[in-house]
Amino acid sequence: MKKLIQSSFLLSFLLIPLFEGNAQTIAKDKAVPVFENGEAQIVPEFKDADKWIREDLWVETTFDTDGDGKLDRMYVDVTRPLQTESEGLKLPVIYESSPYYSGVAPDVEGGFWDVNHELGETAKERVHAEVVRTGKRPIISKSQTATWVPRGFIVVHSCSPGTGLSQGSPTVGGENESLAPKAVIDWLNGRAKGYTSPDGNEEVKAYWTTGKVGMTGTSYNGTIPLAAATTGVEGLEVIIPVAPNTSYYHYYRSNGLVRSPGGYLGEDVDVLYDFIHSGDESKRAYSNKTIRDTEMKNGMDRATGDYNDFWAGRDYLNHMETMKAALLMSHGFNDWNVMPEHSYRIYKKAKEMGLETAIYYHQYGHGGQPPLSMMNKWFTHYLFGIDNGIEKEKNKAFIVRENDKIGEPTAYVDFPNPEAKSVPFYLTKDGLKTGKLLPIKSKKEGKETLVDDYTIKGDELAKAESSEHRLLYVTPTLQNDLHISGVPRVTVKLSSSKPAANLSVWLVSLPWNDGKGTKITDNIITRGWADPQNHSSIRKGEPLQKGKFYEVSFDLMPDDQIIKKGQQIGLMIFSSDNEFTLHPKPGTELTIDLDGTTLSLPIVGGLDAFTKALKE
Repeated sequence: MKKLIQSSFLLSFLLIPLFEGNAQTIAKDKAVPVFENGEAQIVPEFKDADKWIREDLWVETTFDTDGDGKLDRMYVDVTRPLQTESEGLKLPVIYESSPYYSGVAPDVEGGFWDVNHELGETAKERVHAEVVRTGKRPIISKSQTATWVPRGFIVVHSCSPGTGLSQGSPTVGGENESLAPKAVIDWLNGRAKGYTSPDGNEEVKAYWTTGKVGMTGTSYNGTIPLAAATTGVEGLEVIIPVAPNTSYYHYYRSNGLVRSPGGYLGEDVDVLYDFIHSGDESKRAYSNKTIRDTEMKNGMDRATGDYNDFWAGRDYLNHMETMKAALLMSHGFNDWNVMPEHSYRIYKKAKEMGLETAIYYHQYGHGGQPPLSMMNKWFTHYLFGIDNGIEKEKNKAFIVRENDKIGEPTAYVDFPNPEAKSVPFYLTKDGLKTGKLLPIKSKKEGKETLVDDYTIKGDELAKAESSEHRLLYVTPTLQNDLHISGVPRVTVKLSSSKPAANLSVWLVSLPWNDGKGTKITDNIITRGWADPQNHSSIRKGEPLQKGKFYEVSFDLMPDDQIIKKGQQIGLMIFSSDNEFTLHPKPGTELTIDLDGTTLSLPIVGGLDAFTKALKE
């Protein structure tokens, strides 16, 4: 592959067709991409949106998921500079796919699952909302066009299966949601067919592209790039997923527990199916019966929350063997909707596979893409072939510190910080008020009991001077800042008064700040949830025997945070989490064996750093 010329002036050469591997000189004054400092620049000739070519088409896939006996076709829109037609210019593609482009279901009473029932019981049937399709042809989205077309990229969007004008059924993480974007990328590379209509035979060719594709998007739109990459499709060079859902089990369950995503109590995979099902009304009955009311109903298992083959098939970590695309992952450490473990688990695996990777984390909530300059360099390198040093970058983690702007990350060698070491912390009694959390194990601390009550929110429990509904253990007050980086892990040794119980753990920064100017990084450091019935296996739980103690070990959400001096780190153990778990009748007792309960905390500098943080 020839290296492209970098210039601050308009280039006088045709962009090299990267998939052909040869340069062709053409007449001067033809518009081509311009690069400075390793980034694609805005080219005046590409900037006028009125001159962009906009077209739409349907790409034929390899599957039939709407039961009509014909291969499903995906609806696609294309936005490209005029020069791809008038001057024969070939450009790479930035591609975003979504189930949301044509509208979503309205909120209806009873549309979510009722969470007010005992654990193990089946909730009453919920109400199914219908989507009224919106959106007009030929352009279904402009989410990437203003940013990338002026810089010399073609932008492509597509509706995912069973949404908008795309055929098929939505499966919420099923195989067709990976094969659909693969088909579009295959079409861009001449390996699949595109048509001018959903049922016609008039073909459309992608003669205007080099075939190099990069994908990005946020949330569900960030999940689809990963789904496409797991197919190993040729031509997909780089993906930049933002807050992607990488496992629907991790989104709707937690260590065997039925646990809702933050802000959507009672949502589940079938609720999301209804939410996005904006496809052909005449095909919806078949899809509802086949996918929602059979496959999902039989597989989602809200009664136990156990992991099974249904969930395994919707976990992209299990399908990464053929992935080749470079990966720039992006997420927020305080995203309690799609939690930060989703990005970390894929980033970690991609590194192990030897793929080119980097990760961008910020301290805010859901969404938040990397700085434009960073995205530009990644797309420019992998799609135009510009040698801008991305793959030689020593630092692989870019983390926005607590008081910095979201676009100004600090570079680190990696995440977790290589200097972080796991430090074990142990509990001392008096957790109904405030026990101690120390890196020194006492001889015998005994047992303490809490009483479940879902009506009390977690923040109220953390702020309470004493409560029978939680156990709280805190470190001494920090005299210096302390840097945490990695994945905290807890082991809780407990017994339950009932055969089933929720278990919730929060790591908090105290004193709790409710005052004016409270930041998202205040108060909650990280948290996690588990089903004690699944103490031995995520795939099969067992009823808890009254009075018998079980060890439940699980990770909390990954984090990289600097805890400020003057604060204390608190480990809070309670049962039902008002905002995330099911709401069984209050009264279940959990007895915690303090001598068998530990917190492993990843501290930059390890135990020495913690010891120094306590010294004035």
